[in-house]
Amino acid sequence: MEVDVLRTKDHIPSGESPVSETAGERKEVSSGAAAGEEIFLEARHLSMLFPTGHGKGKQFIHAADDVSFTVPKGKTLGVVGESGCGKSTVGKMLMDLYHPTGGQIIYDGKDITHLSEKERRPYRKKMQLVWQDPYSSLDPRMRAGDIIMEPMKNFGIGADDHEREEKMLDLLSKCGLYPEHAAFYPHQFSGGQRQRICIARALATEPEFVVLDEAVSALDVSVQAQIINLLKDLQDSLNLTYLFISHDLNIVHFISDEIIVMYLGQIVERGTMESVYRERSHPYTQALLSAIPLPDPDVEKKRSRIMLNGSVPSPISLSENECRFCSRCPVKSDACKKSRPELRELRPGHYVACHETD
Repeated sequence: MEVDVLRTKDHIPSGESPVSETAGERKEVSSGAAAGEEIFLEARHLSMLFPTGHGKGKQFIHAADDVSFTVPKGKTLGVVGESGCGKSTVGKMLMDLYHPTGGQIIYDGKDITHLSEKERRPYRKKMQLVWQDPYSSLDPRMRAGDIIMEPMKNFGIGADDHEREEKMLDLLSKCGLYPEHAAFYPHQFSGGQRQRICIARALATEPEFVVLDEAVSALDVSVQAQIINLLKDLQDSLNLTYLFISHDLNIVHFISDEIIVMYLGQIVERGTMESVYRERSHPYTQALLSAIPLPDPDVEKKRSRIMLNGSVPSPISLSENECRFCSRCPVKSDACKKSRPELRELRPGHYVACHETD
């Protein structure tokens, strides 16, 4: 199979998105979605606290704190940040694998945050997840064809086994595999082929929204390019909406329409892909992008990187009266130690949580 190369995406202009009315003491900010785009999924002030300890010593890990964003229909929202920033926690809350401590999840205009298991079942069919590790997310005792057909049986898709088998073979083809692969076990596939099976399994329920949690991080670079191109082709042909979670900003750049940058459970910058990459405004975003290696060794040698000093604060003992990035920020001021910055619109559709950014 030929190795594809990452295709550069067309420029997507950002539309004006005015700040909406306040809700309580918190200010609602829009996502920066272009005018006329249908908002398909919305997270409103999502929080996730994990208890640690017992009795009087009980404390909470702030995995996600007041996270708000929207995902337009048929688009991709990239979620980036270093390990432990809350990226995967956000994805799992959307999939109801974690029940949010606070906030709301609005799916296609309906609040699905507190649905019962019975009420949630139709949405499990519409919302699917592709895990990071294609080696551990497939049952080693099942053949590839059975793995893909299992969710069809669970949700009653297809009139009989013959119809489900036809659909399974079609999914194999769409994901770049061959009919004979249906009889193979997971250990007989390469890492890239296993992830194609995972994608085919996710598509078996005919979903509208797919969470891709570090879906290419365990693969070789050349294979990553193939899978990214596959995901883009599937999105175009099936009108899928993606939440793409990754620590690799280079990959996120090629697949995302909008980006949110997270640090210690909070969004520090949000905007269109072009806006965030070209006019990076938050010091943390600048540091992340400066760490991306450049293919030209001469240019790579000359450019300066932003080195962050200090250590990441504990997610347990976080001050509400201080910027969470303050301990590592190269441009911090006294204001950063006195109050936590809120997301504010720096330019149309581009939001930053920083006191020192103009």
